[in-house]
Amino acid sequence: MYHPSQKILDKYADVLVNFALGGGEGIKKGETVRLTVYDIAKPFYIELRRAILKAGGNVLSNYLPADEGKINLEKEFYDLADKNQLKFFPDKFLKGLVDQIDHSIFIDSETNKLALKEVDPKKIMATSQVFKPFKEWKEEKENKGKFTWTIALYATEAMAKEAGLSLKEYWSQIIKACFLDKANPVKEWKNIYGKIAEYKNKLNKLKIKKLCITGSNVDLKINMGEKRKWVGGSGRNVPSFEIFTSPDWRGAEGWAKFNQPLYSYGNLIEGIELEFKDGRVVKAKAKKNEKVLLEMIKADGADKIGEFSLTDKRFSRITKFMGETLYDENAGGPNGNFHIALGSSYHDAFDGDMADKSKEYWRNLGFNDSVIHTDLVSTSPRIVTAILKDGTEKIIYKNGQFCL
Repeated sequence: MYHPSQKILDKYADVLVNFALGGGEGIKKGETVRLTVYDIAKPFYIELRRAILKAGGNVLSNYLPADEGKINLEKEFYDLADKNQLKFFPDKFLKGLVDQIDHSIFIDSETNKLALKEVDPKKIMATSQVFKPFKEWKEEKENKGKFTWTIALYATEAMAKEAGLSLKEYWSQIIKACFLDKANPVKEWKNIYGKIAEYKNKLNKLKIKKLCITGSNVDLKINMGEKRKWVGGSGRNVPSFEIFTSPDWRGAEGWAKFNQPLYSYGNLIEGIELEFKDGRVVKAKAKKNEKVLLEMIKADGADKIGEFSLTDKRFSRITKFMGETLYDENAGGPNGNFHIALGSSYHDAFDGDMADKSKEYWRNLGFNDSVIHTDLVSTSPRIVTAILKDGTEKIIYKNGQFCL
């Protein structure tokens, strides 16, 4: 079985701890990092822990067992838990945790991508709703500039198999996408984020009122919204090449098809099509596991757009389908990609001080609130035209790249 070298993992850990966290600045001495890793990724856990300690940080380990062989711990929870257990929320523990930590690293290393395919999706969605306060506490701290997080992958046989790749091929994509094949990956990331910043700045100077996305698989109009900006290159996801915003959900009109499969809630959903009217999903269908998609959309706020994103093919080093949203929403290829997220908005798309804003304030600006945030990706050709506040139109994205 293929294993990445310690040198590669050391570089990988350096990128996450000393670059991705802290918004590109890394952690500071004395700060506390919650490190969530499954035991199948133990070699990476060791390097991450070392990197945090060398940087002077404190480690709060959340080291978890992974499903292996006949064991399906995720499904077992739903099989065994009664109604009270499904609704259990450790509020005191999680509130204390949020108060304690300055940063969070989560390493995705799935061993059973279809773990919940036999579980009633109503149960899954109901349980996800229970943890909404935990999400809100982290967001509140993040809005004050006191908390950062990042997510990255550690490849497993199950992940590679689902993508139709060998484990070595899968790791090759991770290594290339994260610049781990370079002598100084952090330097490479700073360079690419500098280029992304140039396009963000150009977009933010345009004073966009509305976005029109057209192509063979999409005809969608989205209102940019007031006090909005484009963001990207924050280190929250590694890798990340996208430039995105959280538009005013109330302006979405039209339809879109998404040609990339969605692995979510322990299920595979394929052939997703959505139709929007007055900002809400009024029709949704899928060629596979439509029931899971429909149940997800029933969740509070999950029928509204929380994010609109574009990836320029010139930035991305991802060339294969990976079966992981983290990578597939950042893929390059001939057409780049666009994705929307159903569910929660990102407050960092707010053009102003995020701290101490009330829920009513966000709601009045059309920032969507939901425990759900599900990214739907398409790599089909599209043109994105911006209608500016002065009424003029400008094509901002075509042939998989920004044209600014």
